[in-house]
Amino acid sequence: MTEQLETFEPQDGEDQFLLEGLRAGQESAYETLIQRFQQPVYNLVGRLLRDPSEACDVVQEVFLKIFRKVDAFRGESCLKTWIYRIAVNEAHNHCRWYGRHRRQELGLDDADEGRSYRNTLPSAVQSPFDCVLEQENHVLIEEALGRLNPSFREAVVLRDIEDLSYEEIAEVLQLPLGTVKSRILRGREALRKELERRLALAPAFRWTPQTVE
Repeated sequence: MTEQLETFEPQDGEDQFLLEGLRAGQESAYETLIQRFQQPVYNLVGRLLRDPSEACDVVQEVFLKIFRKVDAFRGESCLKTWIYRIAVNEAHNHCRWYGRHRRQELGLDDADEGRSYRNTLPSAVQSPFDCVLEQENHVLIEEALGRLNPSFREAVVLRDIEDLSYEEIAEVLQLPLGTVKSRILRGREALRKELERRLALAPAFRWTPQTVE
């Protein structure tokens, strides 16, 4: 394991207030923590697992770890980075368990159940064709992400979907900055090739408008 990076971002006032409430056992602080981080953690974990439908169980473990370890958190990184590091570690642990105890499955039949918050309702101004095309493109990207090497996938997800900085990703993954940048570049290239392969194999999309009876 590489040495931890030096602190790059101090706790802001909101995070410090939340941490103090959590350490004091305030129920309102726990509710605020869930409201702020439950959905982002769920989205992140879902993209790192082989089977996104199992994200709920892993997210529960993530927040249990947060509650248990909050007293030991000393602000070496920002609160979000610390929480994401726990989430990534729990996803890794679950994948290792999955590999030992269950058959590896693609789980593509559960694509609808594993949809993230980015699958929002289509805009009212979109045509039916646009709605279907947008949904199919999203599913295609999610499935391609799922086929990447896990180390590349987590780096790409943290950067291009979660929008973390390179420094934050290095802190989450406990890796040197150069390694993070290399994994993101290689992950993006692998994703591009996977999408090109899948597009080449997929039949041409056809849509025929329904006539009014």
